Amino acid sequence: MPALTTTPTTQVLYPKECVALYPNEIVGERVSKYAEVHSSCIPKHIINYHAHVSKTLPETAKYMISISQAQMMVFLSKTVGAKRILEIGAYVGLSSLAWSHAVGSEGKVTALEFEPHFAKLAEEAFEANGVRNAKVLVGDALEILPTLTPTEPYDIIFIDAQKSGYPAYLSTILNSSKPGAPNRLLRKGGLVIGDNILRCGFVADDSEDNPWRTYDFGPHRKEYWKSQDVMSLKKYNEIVSESGRFENWLCPLWDGVNIARLLD
Repeated sequence: MPALTTTPTTQVLYPKECVALYPNEIVGERVSKYAEVHSSCIPKHIINYHAHVSKTLPETAKYMISISQAQMMVFLSKTVGAKRILEIGAYVGLSSLAWSHAVGSEGKVTALEFEPHFAKLAEEAFEANGVRNAKVLVGDALEILPTLTPTEPYDIIFIDAQKSGYPAYLSTILNSSKPGAPNRLLRKGGLVIGDNILRCGFVADDSEDNPWRTYDFGPHRKEYWKSQDVMSLKKYNEIVSESGRFENWLCPLWDGVNIARLLD
């Protein structure tokens, strides 16, 4: 993560919209835009909805994936031929729109969202954009996940919900995807994609060298670098690496994305 300042005259972007690995924010943003322009396009309605949410819901818009990450997800989904996607944490449906486009009209996207208001906005976005292959289930993902019995297992499970719940989400997925089990959740070779897996870099480096320690994450997130969120994300990465059931790539871009392929 490049060095950042938090003086009143400097805008500190939430790390999800930044690109790491470059000398400063300005270069990172320019490289990110260049990469976005030189990647395959995604439909205009997804780009427009991202802009709409950013404008109308500024306090929570950071929950969305970036357009650059949406491009990656669409590309990855098409590469593995995904037709069935489960999303844990839908927010207002931006990522669901990307998945919906990727799987096509014959595919299916199932999204889980805890907050009814966000779920309603997601459903409205689906309706407004003629999306018929996505739906939202409202409730606690830890309660809903064990009840899912798909006739065909999912090809991709995308996790972008409450960070403290990541280890439990993953354990449930593994327990529900055992070889030979009927109605298994994730197919052999299927992907589990964990978003925000580095959390401002704190998961890898929570020392004073990380300038995000001085960022104001709000009154309920004091000393966020040692929060339950960060500890849970570390645990998630350990499970992926040590379970013996995955091979994975931990991508250091955006806020960190752990892409794991189920081997059995």
